[in-house]
Amino acid sequence: MLNWALTFLVIALIAALLGFTSIAGAAMGIAKILFYVFLVLFLVSLVSHLFRGRRAP
Repeated sequence: MLNWALTFLVIALIAALLGFTSIAGAAMGIAKILFYVFLVLFLVSLVSHLFRGRRAP
């Protein structure tokens, strides 16, 4: 998920350098959304791991 966010960020930066502002804005919006989704999923995974803890064998 983070890989997709970084990919869209790079696309947005390249489009902005070339002057395609509408494409750059759209790609930046998608990158932001994907980053926030990644962040939420990461935090949920981290909290569930902390609550689950290690179990004795």
